[in-house]
Amino acid sequence: MTTDHPSAPRSASRRTVLTAFAAAATAGTPLLAQLTAAAPAHAATAAAAAEIEYPSNTALYREFAGQEGTIFSRRYRRHEQFDTSMTTVAPVRRTAILALHGGGIEIGTSELCLGIAGYSPGAPAGAAVLPTVHDYWMFEGLLSSGNKDLHVTSKNCDDHVALATAASHLNVLSLHGCTFDQLGLPTGTYPPTGDRRVAVVGGLNKAFRTELVKELNAAGFPAIDSLAPTWAPLLTEFNGDHTANPCNKTMLGMGAQLELTTELRKSLFDDPDSRGGRGSSWNGEFVKFRDACRRAIATVEAGQPVL
Repeated sequence: MTTDHPSAPRSASRRTVLTAFAAAATAGTPLLAQLTAAAPAHAATAAAAAEIEYPSNTALYREFAGQEGTIFSRRYRRHEQFDTSMTTVAPVRRTAILALHGGGIEIGTSELCLGIAGYSPGAPAGAAVLPTVHDYWMFEGLLSSGNKDLHVTSKNCDDHVALATAASHLNVLSLHGCTFDQLGLPTGTYPPTGDRRVAVVGGLNKAFRTELVKELNAAGFPAIDSLAPTWAPLLTEFNGDHTANPCNKTMLGMGAQLELTTELRKSLFDDPDSRGGRGSSWNGEFVKFRDACRRAIATVEAGQPVL
């Protein structure tokens, strides 16, 4: 989930709780034992702690310095290209895919990031599986539990590679997760079939939003434009309209994002509840969703000639 509201300052109680998560992940000690050993006040504040976020990626990286690969990971691919001709125009990468809250934070977004970029979710270091590829960047929570405590609100993302990736592309598609109930949709009328696999399309690029809504609905996934008059009053927390949101920090100053309900994300995998399961069990629904996004990207790019 992404939100444009300011993040609250982090508390000492939250730091203790999250440190217990980190210690448990590192040492293999049961998390419950770690938390029980903390002061009683820490247990009382554990629920509230989940609502308090890091103010930036930099703050998170500093707290867990030296623990990348255990607590969290960052993965990206920037495709090497050259223009050595004085008489022709070389192709350029126009679109990047981001997953700011991947891994165990908002499950399925890492795998979708890789898939839409043209790679296999189960073999990200391997060769592309599709003929057209896109640059990508992702941040992932690696804890066995408690990954939501690693969430950094989108507009507070200051990872220099993420921001540089966005700034060097015409388009960004940023992937996020939410629950159906968080959206507060009028369930009496939408979705008309009661399908909770909803994609909320946001970002400041109206043409990109329009193509995503069209392609996702055509592929069988209920999708709505969060900035359309019907939905805008309901979806202010999910519309990705903040100018500091990385999806809008492109060369054009606008991009797109998808807020995907848990039901939608889980439907894309036969075994959605573990990293290994998602990497190896992406299914036909995953392919349909991936390809719908890629068709939308292709249409948007076709209207953006490089002169």
